[in-house]
Amino acid sequence: MLVKDIMTRDVECVRPDATLQEAARKMRDLDVGPLPVCGDNDRLAGMLTDRDITVRATAEGKDPTRTPVRDAMTPDVVYVFEDQDVRDAADTMAARQIRRVVVLSRDKRLVGIVSMADLAVDAGRDARPGATLRQVSEPAEPRR
Repeated sequence: MLVKDIMTRDVECVRPDATLQEAARKMRDLDVGPLPVCGDNDRLAGMLTDRDITVRATAEGKDPTRTPVRDAMTPDVVYVFEDQDVRDAADTMAARQIRRVVVLSRDKRLVGIVSMADLAVDAGRDARPGATLRQVSEPAEPRR
């Protein structure tokens, strides 16, 4: 089974120059925690999570009505291609300890996102959801 067979399509993006407040409202309206950050032509520029807003901006006292998304996003995004096997997506998520991964076309345009739920419900045993979840959930050492 391929990633494109189980991914969520029509993923919403936020622009790097949007404010954190705009991004947070979009997250609220869509009921999501992560938002891909896209530049021109659906090119992936980064990823922004509700945690990024809290830890990288709010905790530093940045004004969410004036701070652009680019100041809080993660620019280096883990991704898989839509024509890869779902096991590759599961392995990537397990190795990087992430619960979702963005999906790109071979010309590197954003086409979807795959979550742990997609692996468990749609890919079934092919994606080894139990093993992936165990590895994603392994506790990390706190940075002190």
